[in-house]
Amino acid sequence: MTQPVTAHPRFSQALTALGLDHVEVRAFPEATRTAAEAAAAIGCDLSQIVKSLVFEAAGTPVLVLMDGASRVDVALVREILGGATVKRADAGTVRAATGYAIGGVPPFGHLTEMRVLADRGLLAHETVWAAAGTPHTVFPLDPKTLIEHAGGTLVDVREGAGRASAADDAE
Repeated sequence: MTQPVTAHPRFSQALTALGLDHVEVRAFPEATRTAAEAAAAIGCDLSQIVKSLVFEAAGTPVLVLMDGASRVDVALVREILGGATVKRADAGTVRAATGYAIGGVPPFGHLTEMRVLADRGLLAHETVWAAAGTPHTVFPLDPKTLIEHAGGTLVDVREGAGRASAADDAE
């Protein structure tokens, strides 16, 4: 059941600045820190959840947008970033780069500008759901608009994507 709570103030400002202040933000009484918890609370498929994951590539934060049912293939991210050392960012780095805590990181409205990689798998849905700056809030948007506003580059970085692409090229 949704509650009349708003998104994180900085994220609300980002929605307004992007002309998206009409987007409905939903809030839940319990935190939805994982993609599975968010999907259950919303009543959507796990793959409709957008995970906003921060990695460090050679010490620089990089945001990866991934569907909730998939895992990031770090080797593919490394390849896209030109061979840089890539690892998951710790909680302090995530908060410093985005201004949000893990579990509530939205796809845009961050404290710092980061390179954004958006996995092509997000395009499989008409609507996806992402965090609205807190572990209690989410918002829906079509994936193309979400990726555009995040400044994302469309890539294949989910586990299995690299092997599938290589197999497709061989045909």
